[in-house]
Amino acid sequence: MSKTFSLNDSSVVVIIGSGAGGGTLGYELARQGVDVVCLEAGPRQEASEFVNDAEEMTARLTWLDRRIGVGDTEANFPVFTCKTVGGTTVHWTATALRMQDHELRPQTTYGKIDNASLIDWPLSPEELAPYYDRAEDKMGVTGTHGIPRLPESNHYKVLKAGAKRVGYRHFNTGNMAINSEDRDGRPACRQIGFCMSGCVIAAKWSTLYTEIPRAEETGHFELRPQAMAVRINHDADGRVAGVVYVDQDGTRREQKARVACVAGNAIETARLLLNSKSDLFPAGLANRADQVGRHYMRHVFAGVAAIMPGPVNFHRGTQQAGHVQDEADHRPERGFSGGYQIEILPFPPTSLARLVSPGGWGDDFAAIMEKYNHFASLLIQGEDFPQADNRILLHGEERDAYGLPVPVVRYRDHANNVALRRHGVAAARKIFQSLGAERIFTYPLKSATHNMGICRMSARSQDGVCDKWGRTHDIPNLYISDGSAFSSSSSANPTLTIVALAIRQAEHIAKEISAGRM
Repeated sequence: MSKTFSLNDSSVVVIIGSGAGGGTLGYELARQGVDVVCLEAGPRQEASEFVNDAEEMTARLTWLDRRIGVGDTEANFPVFTCKTVGGTTVHWTATALRMQDHELRPQTTYGKIDNASLIDWPLSPEELAPYYDRAEDKMGVTGTHGIPRLPESNHYKVLKAGAKRVGYRHFNTGNMAINSEDRDGRPACRQIGFCMSGCVIAAKWSTLYTEIPRAEETGHFELRPQAMAVRINHDADGRVAGVVYVDQDGTRREQKARVACVAGNAIETARLLLNSKSDLFPAGLANRADQVGRHYMRHVFAGVAAIMPGPVNFHRGTQQAGHVQDEADHRPERGFSGGYQIEILPFPPTSLARLVSPGGWGDDFAAIMEKYNHFASLLIQGEDFPQADNRILLHGEERDAYGLPVPVVRYRDHANNVALRRHGVAAARKIFQSLGAERIFTYPLKSATHNMGICRMSARSQDGVCDKWGRTHDIPNLYISDGSAFSSSSSANPTLTIVALAIRQAEHIAKEISAGRM
């Protein structure tokens, strides 16, 4: 049963965020007997409350608080992260890919790249591999450990046919954290679609109905929804002492803490640390090397959609269960370093209209939308190189409802991103052209959903914020527990790596507590 801890209980581990990092870390600590308080800014919603309506669920799930974009992004910077218990694991497409070995060693593999702040991860592929195994088993990732792949949707069949025609060899319905058969007390996917609206039958893995309820059953875990963390306090020695949050009634409270783990998704993680400045940390918590907020990565994205000769009904079936990985390797002869994934990704009518015909009107627009059931669409997702000046900052004047400075997201494309995107768009267009597409549309995707790198792992404290365990270089009882800790973005969707790192981090923290070092 769920436990309730006193605000003055300084023996607890406080986790900020309940998504892939925070939710997984909370369960893994609680099952080892560590007492945990998990602060989640959003409300608790159950799968039974979800509806198959993309517009409504976006409004109910998404973190809609204001952000300001500067550079190669939209001014209001739409970010598809979630403000709800379970975090972005409620909204995610459930694509669960491992990083490739060379993507963990970008500096060694790619060499010196102008204007890129590349470093290798401070942990090896061999160190990470067993935790990938555990994460895949926990999440029920299809195509791994004998778990069958998901069935082929019509949308995937379009990709498959085109991939064959252009000579690709590595394509399938993907490694997906969506049940292909009854497993873990949850049903198999029914191919409803609307995966990004929250899975109404809980076939898709989410900490909302897996890790968090199980953590509560241990008696060592308390979830506090609608608890917005606004500051992390420290003692005279610079160690974390407590986390200040605003509860659902607007009351400001402080939870004392033995350890604090920040898993708020990169933009909020950076904002919280930068806002927690003090005389001892005048530039922000754990920021003596001026690295918090820097090296922001979000993947290189582009979209290509096509009107096919016959009906596709791409809105039916698992939304992203279709991948080509032939372009994910590193072949610099293509004119860029790193690689990219090609993944199917359908859109509801309103979103598709905004992408393929912004501001569309009249007969041509009507003709496009009348062909909605004939559409297929592909996502290009490539490795985004870190740059020191791509960063999260605090606005000097504008404040939000909690009195916090609004985050400013400064992002500019690297030249490598531009070359990779151009190659990926051409590859996707060839797939559709090979099948006789009637019309092909290319559109930029300047929003962000994979936010990474602003508190990156590094071997040297001057290069990043935390070590290979996610422990900050400056403060021994402060940990980074989300994609903020990524040293590189890779071409892979980040969630599997976040979960693997959380499992590993929980083992480390539990051992440190058991040994009396925290």
